Amino acid sequence: MGLENHTQISEFILLGISEDPGLQPVLFGLFLSMYLITVLGNLLLVLATVSDPRLHTPMYFFLCNLSWVDVGFTSTTVPNMLLNLHTHSRAISHAGCLAQMFFFIFFIDLDIFLLTVMAYDRFVAICHPLRYAAIMSPQLCGQLVLGFWVINALYSVLQSLLVLRLAFCPPVEIPHFFCELNQVVHSACADTLPNDLLMYVATFLLVCCPLTGILHSYSKIVAAIWKISSTRGKRKAFSTCASHLSVVSLFYGTLLGVYLSSAVTQDPRATATASVMYTVVTPMLNPFIYSLRNQDLKKALRRLCDMKPLKD
Repeated sequence: MGLENHTQISEFILLGISEDPGLQPVLFGLFLSMYLITVLGNLLLVLATVSDPRLHTPMYFFLCNLSWVDVGFTSTTVPNMLLNLHTHSRAISHAGCLAQMFFFIFFIDLDIFLLTVMAYDRFVAICHPLRYAAIMSPQLCGQLVLGFWVINALYSVLQSLLVLRLAFCPPVEIPHFFCELNQVVHSACADTLPNDLLMYVATFLLVCCPLTGILHSYSKIVAAIWKISSTRGKRKAFSTCASHLSVVSLFYGTLLGVYLSSAVTQDPRATATASVMYTVVTPMLNPFIYSLRNQDLKKALRRLCDMKPLKD
């Protein structure tokens, strides 16, 4: 079979989480519920933050962006999975698969960058409180977010173009519920060395380096909190970063757990099931983690739900 025939593939087959027909309605109801909760929870968080001028600070600016990204991140994979469960079809077009990979890479890396800059924001707030307003200026915050969007868009385009050059031997079955980059690349009937090299370099630059930055920020934060003499002061300082620390632990814990387990397990379907944790569960829980641990945000949410005007 020639290369021309290889490249004329029109669709991929997503094997999903389970092929058991009896589980399809259960999975459809479960993921539809989680998706609606994710979208509603994150949009409520955005509306509460935007509607309360007292929350127009760098921390909540990044939190709003994180909520938008989480909605986009989940919307990249879950609606297509729901459609496949509803129609009992596992096919996704070649163009649809490329688009899904592009947006998945784009949003997951934005998630990582935002969590990193939020850790730096907490570091500045706790370790350099007098210089916080000067360092975390609105101009810097806007430039950081814009820079993240541009960098991630360029990287996502690069990965998509490298996948576009690959030849595939139909039928191509992906043991996942979405077009996961690594699974798609290693389903190709072609040399994937350029793709593998870019993935390794990107993993170091876009995952390991931000994680190192987060750990460094929190090492400085812990050292600064340790120097506070009063227990109440320590508790107050830690409470300002507890929500972010919980979200970082949940996101990186599930993400690293999935990819480390995939290196030792022989069952790709188990890896796909575990991926639900960071692709669906984590974005769903983020609004609850932030709102339950943050009194200002809880007050803003109450005012929003009660439709009460803000009083000075």
